[in-house]
Parts: sequence; C-alpha cells; structure tokens
Amino acid sequence: MSTYVITGAGSGIGRLVAERLHARGDALIVLARSARRAAELIAAFPGSAAVVADLADPSALAAAIDEADLPAEIDGIVHGAGIVELGAVADLPRDAWTSQLTVNLVAPAELTRLLLPRVRAARGHVLFVNSGAGLNAHPGWAAYAASKHGLKALADALRGEEGPHGVRVTTVYPGRTATPMQEKVHEQEGAAYDADRWIDPASVATAIMTALDLPRDAVISDLSVRPGPR
Repeated sequence: MSTYVITGAGSGIGRLVAERLHARGDALIVLARSARRAAELIAAFPGSAAVVADLADPSALAAAIDEADLPAEIDGIVHGAGIVELGAVADLPRDAWTSQLTVNLVAPAELTRLLLPRVRAARGHVLFVNSGAGLNAHPGWAAYAASKHGLKALADALRGEEGPHGVRVTTVYPGRTATPMQEKVHEQEGAAYDADRWIDPASVATAIMTALDLPRDAVISDLSVRPGPR
C-alpha cells in the first residue's frame, strides 16, 4: 500500500485518480479548502485523511500540515487542482493574475516544499497536472498560461534537484478535457460546450496512473495527452 497526497480530488481528473488509487487500496490524503469539504471527501473515500487548507492562501499550508499529523513517508503527491480565468492582457485585472499564479503555481511549490522530506523518505513521486497551456500560450490565455509555464519550470527544476534523493517528477500536459473546468472555459469563451469533442478525463487518469506505476528504473518526465482523432 502506498500513500498519496492529492489536490483537486473533488472533481475532474483529480477525482478519477483518487478513485483509482483508493479502489486498489492505497492510502489517500486529500487537500480540502474547508472542514465541510474535507468531510465530504473522506465520506467518498473511506479511510482517507485530509489536510484542510485553501490553495488560495499558501501561507496557511504549513500549519494545516502540522495539524494533520501526516505519516513520515509519502509515496506521491498528485497536484491536480487549478483555476482558470481567461481574458486579454489589456483587460484582465490584477486580481485574476494573482489568483491564478497563487493557486496554480505558488501553492503547488509550497505544498511540495513542505512535504519533500516525507517524499524523500519514501523515494517517492511528485506529479503535476499541467495543461497544454503550459507549453503554448494563446490569445486570451496569458495569465493561466503564465501560471502553467511557471509550473513546468517548477517541475523541471525540481526533477534535477530531487533526482539525487530518489524522487521522480512528472508533468502531464492534458489538452482540452471534458471536466467542469472545461465547461467553465467554454462559458468564458462564449462557446457551446460539447463534452464529446474533448478528452475523456478517464483517459488522462490512465496516463497519470501509468506514470505513477512505472517501474523505478525509469521515469516519465513529460507526457502530453491530446484529443484523439474522431
């Protein structure tokens, strides 16, 4: 049995990864923004534990982790949470930049930093669910893409730093995936949403599980998942 910390376990890709890990008997530690949300996730994944903290406030993570009394070894962190707010550079307010950079980049960096001693002890794995926007920035996506480009930089640096400690680091770059976030994106774009046009989140979850379960002689450093031909 392995122990995984998961952010974004409430919906979308993170939820499916949590379901698969839990179903095979792995121990889950879910990060929840409130005690009520934590209770809901623990009910969904019996036997799991929770860290109650809002990724919008990374400064609260250290105290929340201390309060949670986590195990000495953590086999993996799956960074699945994220937010998106589209807008042209000429129009997007400062708060939209700050919130996306905080939740999508600063919080994963801080959570990783705080948990690294436990991950090193397990010779574990840090996996970042990034985005195609972490590789290419398009009009209207500047702030979100900046946060995801930064997340790629975080993962790349971390991979080099933590390899000597036996820690593997993976970034997964899903294309447009049929999740609640994608539905919100379509609302912001003013476009009709058709889930059948996009990647099934179960397919991305399969890619993530493949990276996590790869034998220790190898690591999937970067993995792009794109919509297949219809």
